[in-house]
Amino acid sequence: MKHYELLFILKPTLTEEEVKAKVDFVKEVITKNGGEIATVVEMGTRKLAYAIKKYERGTYFVVYYKAPPALLAELTRNLRITEDIIRFLSVKYENKREIAAWERLCKGIKQTIKKEPREPREPRAPRTPKVDKIEEKTFSEE
Repeated sequence: MKHYELLFILKPTLTEEEVKAKVDFVKEVITKNGGEIATVVEMGTRKLAYAIKKYERGTYFVVYYKAPPALLAELTRNLRITEDIIRFLSVKYENKREIAAWERLCKGIKQTIKKEPREPREPRAPRTPKVDKIEEKTFSEE
């Protein structure tokens, strides 16, 4: 079984019951086709970067799951048919490093880049303005 992440955006006009029904529908498609859902994260309603199908906002959800590769085609087909899902993105985690990141994301641990403290720099000497030497030419009148 492969590790996957599915992000999908629902229409902002849906009621809470309709949103819950759509999320349950996505979960059902995953579990019916042999997948195991690790976690579902509701990211809330956010403003979209650009209008999608005349919507300026959308309700974001992220589903972390394990599934056989054949499930992805069926899931994609169902998500495209569903009119209330305005966008979706599926990500496959392949190598050990990515799978470790997937497991941390499932637990809700945010990934941060560790920065090593740097020593402060020595102050620079003040800049002196550059003055170009201008050659003075004399013009002779003829």
